[in-house]
Amino acid sequence: MSLLDRLKHDPLLGRVLRSSAHLFTSNTISLGLSVVMGALAIRLLGADGLGLITVVMGFASTVNSILSFRMSELVVRYGGEYLEKDEKQKAAALIKAAALTETAVSLLAFVAVLILAGWAARTIAKTPDTELLFIVFGLGLLANFNTETSTGILQVTGKIRYQGTINLIQSIVSLGIVAAGFFLPNTLWVVLSAYLAGKVILGLGLFFTAQRELAQRLGADWWHAPLPSFVQSRDLIRFAVSSNISATIIKVFRESEPLWVGYFLSTEAVGYYKAAYALVSFLSVPADPLIAATYPEINRLIVQKAWAPLRSFLRKVTALSFAVNAAAALGFVFLGQFALVLYTGHQEFVAAYPTLLALFVGLAFNYTLFWNRPLLLSLGLPEFPIWTTLIVGLIKVALAFWLIPRYGILAAGALLSFYYITSVGVMALRGIKEIR
Repeated sequence: MSLLDRLKHDPLLGRVLRSSAHLFTSNTISLGLSVVMGALAIRLLGADGLGLITVVMGFASTVNSILSFRMSELVVRYGGEYLEKDEKQKAAALIKAAALTETAVSLLAFVAVLILAGWAARTIAKTPDTELLFIVFGLGLLANFNTETSTGILQVTGKIRYQGTINLIQSIVSLGIVAAGFFLPNTLWVVLSAYLAGKVILGLGLFFTAQRELAQRLGADWWHAPLPSFVQSRDLIRFAVSSNISATIIKVFRESEPLWVGYFLSTEAVGYYKAAYALVSFLSVPADPLIAATYPEINRLIVQKAWAPLRSFLRKVTALSFAVNAAAALGFVFLGQFALVLYTGHQEFVAAYPTLLALFVGLAFNYTLFWNRPLLLSLGLPEFPIWTTLIVGLIKVALAFWLIPRYGILAAGALLSFYYITSVGVMALRGIKEIR
């Protein structure tokens, strides 16, 4: 039987693909709208203005990640196990604790943005009188007070497709606001408002949808479940703290790259980097729904100690992801320069083409072995990703001080790919070794 036939007739993979299909469709449309929105934003603001907006949004997101816990992973890891065993009281208590913790952390993150806004405007954005931009966008942290927990709830209840619908709605609203910017003054504030509106819709939409699913699955009074005692929560706390450290490391070393570019170079350089990264982000369209649907299945198979089906499942999703990314590689190599000009409306953005290719290598590798960290978390090895990402990240930052000032955004893209390939490769190998 060929690989294609095995993929088609695998019931587990079929369930994952069906679960992710709606999210894939919605995300595809949403990303298309985001591309149009980004193209309009560049035409409204230019490279420098786009870079400034990117720094403002990236700063709030980074502060939140440094303080927050990966509650979606906690809910999937333990909530999924409790629901698999029909222990609804334990699931309710866990979700209640996760929701309260995430809310408190979101408030703390907003306060941190208020305090650090002036420093960020001077040091990273290097643009005077922009402190208020950082503060206003920080309001999105309050609207996303339960986003991580809600996402985990939708994953373990098999309703992750609703995330795609909400994401689609926020993309439509945000695009409409940006389009209105061509007829309104203060285009910088209009574009920032568009992105802020999207975060508000996404955060509140996920929260209310998740609450409805919880009421159906656990009962309307699930909120009255007593919180777990400290003794009961030791494993949960260990998992949450380790996931927080891991998420912080990932954010500082991987997802805050525009902030590093702004620090070493300028907001204009951030604009060029953002254009290249936005196009490479197309890889996330098929990958994100697959990731969301795959993690609960990996966790379920490990709870059942179904090692042979788990190995088979990982081989198949890896083969599927590799085929998609290999096809995407041809498009980026041959059409990348044209896409940059079409996306930005400016011929000079072709200069970002080498950076685009450098970024593609690392992101394609990451999205091919996307199961690396979820596998280790489900195996009860949350500390291993911490040390791996920390060591590789420190090497990356040390090289950044030397390479980015000399070679610009190309070095930033190459270093990010180095980080992906090294850290993801090591974690994937460790996970495979464990399940063997």
